Amino acid sequence: MPATRHNGGGSGRRDLALTFLRLGATAFGGPAAHIALMEHEFVRRRAWLTPGEFLDLVGAASLIPGPSSTEVAIYVGYRRAGLVGLVLAGSCFILPATLIVTAIAWAYVRFGALPTAGSLLRGVEPVVVAIIVQAISGFGRAALKSWLLALLGAMALTLFLLGMNPLLLLAGSGAIAAAAHARGGALTALAAPVALFAVPATPAAQGASLGKLFLVFLKAGSAVFGSGYVLLAFLRGDLVGHLRWMSEAQLVDAVAVGQLTPGPVFTTATFVGYVLHGAQGAAIATVGIFLPSFVLVAASGPFIFRLRRSATAGAFLDGVNVASLGLMAAVSFQLARAAVRDVATALIALASLALLLRFRVNSTWLILGGAGVGLLLAAFG
Repeated sequence: MPATRHNGGGSGRRDLALTFLRLGATAFGGPAAHIALMEHEFVRRRAWLTPGEFLDLVGAASLIPGPSSTEVAIYVGYRRAGLVGLVLAGSCFILPATLIVTAIAWAYVRFGALPTAGSLLRGVEPVVVAIIVQAISGFGRAALKSWLLALLGAMALTLFLLGMNPLLLLAGSGAIAAAAHARGGALTALAAPVALFAVPATPAAQGASLGKLFLVFLKAGSAVFGSGYVLLAFLRGDLVGHLRWMSEAQLVDAVAVGQLTPGPVFTTATFVGYVLHGAQGAAIATVGIFLPSFVLVAASGPFIFRLRRSATAGAFLDGVNVASLGLMAAVSFQLARAAVRDVATALIALASLALLLRFRVNSTWLILGGAGVGLLLAAFG
C-alpha cells in the first residue's frame, strides 16, 4: 500500500478542506461519533478509503496520545494529499469548534454562565447513537476476521466497561494477536506509543502567563490518552490542584463546553485559555494541546501505512483494530443509556438508524434534523 493516495490538484485540497470544515461544524457526540461520521463520509460516500484502510487509521490514532478523532482526521488528510492534506484536514476539523467555544467563553466571562443546549442535544444525541451503531456494523465486517479477533473485541468491550485502561486494552489485544500469529516466536516491537519529544514539566508558579499556559496544554496533548473525561482528570491536577489557576466548577464548565459543542472535545483548552487570557490565551492553549497530534501523525504516517507489509505487524494492527471496535461499542452503549431516555428519543434513534441503513442519508442532515426535533419537543413540552 502506498504511503499516501494523492488525488492531486488544488480542487482536491479545497474539497478536503471544505469537507472537514463541515464535519468540524456538525460533528457532535465525542470521538466515537466523530469517527463514525468520518467513516460514513470517506468510506461509504466518497470511497476515499476502504473499510480496512480506515480501520487501520483508527487503530493507529488509538496508539498515540492526543484526541483520537482529530488524529484520524489528520491521518485521512495525509492519506489523501500528503503533508498539505495533513495540515488542511486537521486545521479545518479543529477550526469551527475553536470559534464556537471561543464565542461561548466570551459569553461565560461576560455573563458568568453557560448558554443552555439541553433542548438541542435531546434530539441530536439519539442520532449520534444511530450513527455509531451503523459505523460499528461496517467496521465489524472488516475487522472480525477470525474467532480470536472476535473474542479480543468482546474482551476489550467488557474490560473497558469494568474500568480497565483503554491503552492497556489496545496494546494487549495487539500483542495477543501478534503472538498468536507468530506462534510463540520472537515479536518485533511494534507501534508502542513512544513520545517523539520530551513532555515538558509544568512550572510551579502562581501566574498564568502565556508561556506557562502553552506548556500546560502541550503537556496534555503529549501525554493524555482517551476521552475528555481523562483530560478532565489530567487538567484538574495541574490547573486546579498544582497551579490553582481555576476553580473546580470552572474546569467542569470548560469540559462541558468541549463535550456539548461539535468537533474535538479537546477544545476544552480553548475555553480555559480564553477564561485565563482572553482571545490570545484561547489561541495559545489550542495550539498547545493540538500541536503534538500533528507532529505524531506526520512522524508515524509513513510507518503506519507500511505495517501491512509485515504479517506479524498486520496481526498486531488487527488486534488493535478489534479492541478499538470494542471500545467504540462500549462508548455507544454508555451514550445510548444517557441519550435514549424516553419514547421520543428512542423513536429518533430508531428512525435515524433506519434512514442510515436503508437510504444512506447524509449523517449531517440527520444531525441537523435531530437538533430541530429536539427544539420542537422543547417548544411543545
